[in-house]
Parts: sequence; C-alpha cells; structure tokens
Amino acid sequence: QVQLVESGGGLVQAGGSLRLSCKASGRTSRRYVMGWFRQAPGKEREFVAAISWSSITYYGDSVKGRFTISRDNNKNTVYLQMNALKPEDTAVYYCAAVENYSRTSSQWNYWGQGTQVTVSS
Repeated sequence: QVQLVESGGGLVQAGGSLRLSCKASGRTSRRYVMGWFRQAPGKEREFVAAISWSSITYYGDSVKGRFTISRDNNKNTVYLQMNALKPEDTAVYYCAAVENYSRTSSQWNYWGQGTQVTVSS
C-alpha cells in the first residue's frame, strides 16, 4: 500500500501563486508516475499534470504554461507550482500515483485526500 498526503492549498487572488506538496509513504517506488488531478463542484475529475520516474512531464491544456510539476525522490515528494491562477482553477486538488502514465483518472491506483484551492476574482 502507498499513502499520499497533500498540503499547501488555500485562498489566493487571481494572478497569485500557490505550491502544493504531496508526500508519499508506505511501499513507494521511484518508478511510479506521480500526478495531480482536480475536481470542481458538479464537474468531472480533470487531469492537471504528471511526472514520470525519468522526469518526463505532462500537462493538461488548461494549465500548460502556468503550472509546473516536479519531484524530489529523496523526500518521496511531488510538487505542483501554480502561477497566474484564475478563478476557474478553483477545485479540490488530488495527488495520485500509478505505474504507467495515463490521463484517465480511473487508471490511477493511489490517491491522496485532496486539498482545496480557491482563487478569488
């Protein structure tokens, strides 16, 4: 089993920045693909970003150029740096892990509890 715990969410004004963190514990592996999804009220869970064990990165179209995903394998931690935030970025952000990359949330095996990000206009 792998446990994932997110932190760093909060309330920011449009144009501001936040950095989310996700700490992994348990039976972790550096070969896991780590990623972020988000879900707003009444909406489907949306792919945000992912990073492979070889540091290949992937981004959803709505966040490309504004968000940056990174990982620190020594700390078993993945980060999501969010810049130029917009009100439409408001959602619960979930950290996830999987063996093979996919943009489909149902393919991911491990999930954190989520952290709320709210962007005011």
